[in-house]
Amino acid sequence: MADRADVSADDQLDRDVCQLVHRFTQGLDGHVRLVADRLGLTPTQVVALRELTDPITARELAGRMSCEPSNVTFVLDRLEQQGLVRRRPHPTDRRAKQIVLTADGRARRNEVLRHLRTRSPLEPLTADQRRSLRELLEAIVAPRTSG
Repeated sequence: MADRADVSADDQLDRDVCQLVHRFTQGLDGHVRLVADRLGLTPTQVVALRELTDPITARELAGRMSCEPSNVTFVLDRLEQQGLVRRRPHPTDRRAKQIVLTADGRARRNEVLRHLRTRSPLEPLTADQRRSLRELLEAIVAPRTSG
């Protein structure tokens, strides 16, 4: 009978964690949407600008954004039309292009980052707590080896 109580407590703990993670991701999504509305961008453009650091390929950016490269291409086309990014030949791969921020793009990215930090769902956490959360989330999403 004790095993049954443990399973029930474990099930409740898992449900609680899943519900909290779900509410947290909803909060993050809502925050990104709010920032996008304030800045006249789409939420996907906000995420793209957040993730554009070094020159990277569209495929690398898609990986950072957890979306398909074809979706990133559309977003990059719009950002390029706005003068925020440009595509340049990749220095070592003739088939690829690198995405780089323009001067206006760097300024816009800094504005996005500043707004994302304001009233962020992560704001209540200290830097140490955010690092701990990152470590926990990395452990959860790390690829599992079969064994």
